[in-house]
Amino acid sequence: MSELAWSLVQSDEIILVRRRIFRQLIESFLYERILVDTVVSGEAEAEYVLHGVSERGESVEYRFKASRKWSFGRIRLSEEPVIRVAAGESREAESLSRFLLEMSTSIPAKEDKLSSFIDEIQQTLLKDTMSLQLSKNPQNSKLTDYDEWEGDLMDGHPYHPCYKSRIGFTLSDNAAYGPEFKKDVRLVWAAVRRSAAKLSVSEALDYEVYMACELESDYGLFNEMIKTRGQDPEDYIMIPVHPWQWDHVIATEFVEQMRTGELIFLGRGNELYRPQQSIRTMANRSDRRKAYVKLPLNITNTSSGRILAQHTIMNAARISDWLGKVVAGDDYLRDAQRVIVLKEVVGASYHHQKLPNILEQKVYGSLGAIWRESLHPYLEPGEEAIPFNALVHTDLHGRPFIDSWVQEHGLEKWLETLIQVSVLPLVHLLYAHGAALESHGQNMIVVMKQGIAQRIALKDFHDGIRYSPSVPHPLGYPAIEYPPANHQRLNRNSFIEKDRPEELTDFLLDALFLINLSEIAFFLEKHYGFAERRFWAVTAEAVIAYQKDFPELQSRFDCFDVFTPEIEVEQLARRRIDDGTIDCVHRVSNPLHAYWLERYSYSEE
Repeated sequence: MSELAWSLVQSDEIILVRRRIFRQLIESFLYERILVDTVVSGEAEAEYVLHGVSERGESVEYRFKASRKWSFGRIRLSEEPVIRVAAGESREAESLSRFLLEMSTSIPAKEDKLSSFIDEIQQTLLKDTMSLQLSKNPQNSKLTDYDEWEGDLMDGHPYHPCYKSRIGFTLSDNAAYGPEFKKDVRLVWAAVRRSAAKLSVSEALDYEVYMACELESDYGLFNEMIKTRGQDPEDYIMIPVHPWQWDHVIATEFVEQMRTGELIFLGRGNELYRPQQSIRTMANRSDRRKAYVKLPLNITNTSSGRILAQHTIMNAARISDWLGKVVAGDDYLRDAQRVIVLKEVVGASYHHQKLPNILEQKVYGSLGAIWRESLHPYLEPGEEAIPFNALVHTDLHGRPFIDSWVQEHGLEKWLETLIQVSVLPLVHLLYAHGAALESHGQNMIVVMKQGIAQRIALKDFHDGIRYSPSVPHPLGYPAIEYPPANHQRLNRNSFIEKDRPEELTDFLLDALFLINLSEIAFFLEKHYGFAERRFWAVTAEAVIAYQKDFPELQSRFDCFDVFTPEIEVEQLARRRIDDGTIDCVHRVSNPLHAYWLERYSYSEE
């Protein structure tokens, strides 16, 4: 065990992290029906017990308090520690791995999957403890810069138990490349022969001009380096590589390409970058008006590997061009809501599909990049932007970041404005254009002015949008590339085109409502006593009022029914223990349905 690991295990912070993981682990396992609980007593906040078996074959109980919430029936554990009861002794549960092993007879996972899951949990424990030890929370007395927020928000996914596993990163890698540590990074650059590359560029751009502007002095320097290798720069495109990715994947798996000159190592660029919350997206620190660069990392975090498959890279600019036209041609989105679309304008990938399958699988999705527009040129005087999940952030003293705004404007008014700005544009995209966006906390940015939400910025479209070709659109749909036959689709929800319109409704409600909005509902109830049911009433009322303003879309309201009694959502924890034999989804109650039912029943009378 390294000195760093030793210090983490001995720290006070690891206790806080362990308790949080226990809460999210049990919440997700109960919610996704992986484990079956027994309610011992209580009503609003009941006492629960889980039954397991120790390694000696003795009965073990895990006891805790929890409540079933109005928000999609989610389960929330209390802040009290989970208690382990064994051999007549009750004490705080201190081992996550022991818990999983003692519950293993009830967990539908093969031994190898359970072993991997335990590793993800343990890695999350250590890496989040690092965050608490080494990171500094922002000073929340005033709004901080958006790029700084991307590092300050170190909490990770609020539901997923493996929210900071980063499998593949050592603890040293985590300190060097974790966004919360705010380390500046210089990207490695490689030149890839055009015949061995795939390139996708926005309709509005000239690739050579764009790259020259992005790279500035490095552009000429890299071209000279290509010439010194006896090659013509016009025969190559330049692709940035994350330093970790170069050391752990590219330098070893692309030996043959480097030998033949298909790939030329150019060294590190001069510009400084910092990772955003997603880890693999890098923000330019030298010039924040330049593009964010999304890079593949052969690591696993939460439910996903962090590579960039070739077809998603190729689809990025095409989808962004289409969505940009949709917003530009819609009066409501363009003028009333002033939605910002951060387009993915360039995508470059090593053309791994030309390789024999056994070699392709070794480098699949490991070398490529997507350039996304910077937010900063879009901001107007007086506007400041924050990631959506900053709205549930607290400082070191437990004071909500939003508190000064709430005190100044009043909670209900402040919330109503937020819902109008953040929810209605996405609902309108679904109703009017049949497009559902994966607008979770990292993918949506709220633009504020004097503490009031003004508009939103949307991003991450290459794999974060869904539409159905069965729903006609006047612009048609982008001519996208499809996953190759050997692409492992572990998640059936992962591709852009869906067969049934209700799948789009579920997709939007899962990402935006189930996680994002539910977390705000929980937060406002905890810190301000604002009833969870009132939160959903405000949300439902906003959508109903929107529908009254757009009666011409009535057929779409029926087609994309956001007030449906139940929706199908992903089982994020089950995906980490399943062997790929089932669809990891389940149906949950929709809190909006009750308000539609109430309004509908009233109007019928």
